Amino acid sequence: MAGRRLPAAEIWGRFNGCWRHWMSQRKRSRGSGLTQGDDEDFSVVPTQSPSQVQRNLESRSQEEINRKVTELVQFLLVKDQKKIPIKRVDILKKVIREYKDVYSEIVNRAGRTLQQVFGLQMVEIDTKHHIYILTSTLPRVEGENLKQDIQTAKLGLLIVILSFIFMKGNSAKDSAVWEFLRRLRVHPGEKHEVFGDVKKLVMEEFVRQKYLEITPIPLTDPPEFNFQWGPRAAKETSKKDILSFVAKMQKKEPSFWISQYNEAKANT
Repeated sequence: MAGRRLPAAEIWGRFNGCWRHWMSQRKRSRGSGLTQGDDEDFSVVPTQSPSQVQRNLESRSQEEINRKVTELVQFLLVKDQKKIPIKRVDILKKVIREYKDVYSEIVNRAGRTLQQVFGLQMVEIDTKHHIYILTSTLPRVEGENLKQDIQTAKLGLLIVILSFIFMKGNSAKDSAVWEFLRRLRVHPGEKHEVFGDVKKLVMEEFVRQKYLEITPIPLTDPPEFNFQWGPRAAKETSKKDILSFVAKMQKKEPSFWISQYNEAKANT
């Protein structure tokens, strides 16, 4: 409805109705590198033994090390607020700099501070390019656990998309996702009062934040894409929790969807 802000409860209600429609249609049809140049000098951390690290630490003052730990914690928290994946090369270039010889100690101390003070854990999601995210170590709330700001509109929309992808067999065409959102009155080609440019939000912001992965489908004209969960989604929620969310919306037991139920159990 143009010009009216949709509350979360109404989005869930429409999600529920559209989900039932999609499931009924489904029954009838049966019957998702590091840059070169300046970054290159910062892309490698020398492998050092504990004794080497200790000697390097002794050549630095504790005040210097503590300052770097504080800088790194602040850098990571700012990145996490924007949900931007964190590259090791950026940590080295923008924070560690000439302290590369004690990189491991600074990162370990920063990690302990994040966990003990903020309840966050630094997790590597790309071992080839050394890309990290921060995930919450606080207890999850069943069915609604995609970070602490789960009730925000954007993450509410994200849960709907993740649910749709999972129930479609872990992969969904972009056309199917857009059609489903249209049934929620969230139109990808129109400016939304809450979400803004919906297509940009989904295909750029959620992808950049590693919640979604989008893969081009070969030999399609116009181009088509497949949507899948990204590594951040897999770290911050689970298929079991998403299935519980869908089950609550549908007022059914999770075991009603046999295939998804078995997959969720296997991934627990």
